[in-house]
Amino acid sequence: RVIIAPGGKHMRVRKVGDRLKIELSEGVEGERYCPSVNVLFESVAKYCGRDAVGVILTGMGDDGARGLLAMRNAGASTIGQDEKSAVVYGMPKVAYEIGAVEKQYPLEQIPRAIVQAVSHK
Repeated sequence: RVIIAPGGKHMRVRKVGDRLKIELSEGVEGERYCPSVNVLFESVAKYCGRDAVGVILTGMGDDGARGLLAMRNAGASTIGQDEKSAVVYGMPKVAYEIGAVEKQYPLEQIPRAIVQAVSHK
């Protein structure tokens, strides 16, 4: 299942009992982007920890880097798109530079890397 946050809303995961639920909310103080990848990834780190796989792809700015680092610190596998295959290497670059990215791959190899990471969970 693929769930995409609507424009102007942050998306988080929350644990309700033994299930994960999606929650949408208005802007968060201190976040310049909405929806923010950091908001989503930080919630995944909190509620999913080592059971998660985080992937950061092409994009401008630094959104997602802090959240991906939180995921990695919580034991999640983390993947970043490499510079050569990224249209804009901003987001994956910042994530890589702060140590949030465990491994970098060209775009076409990321699906296989995700499957491999999930199979080792």
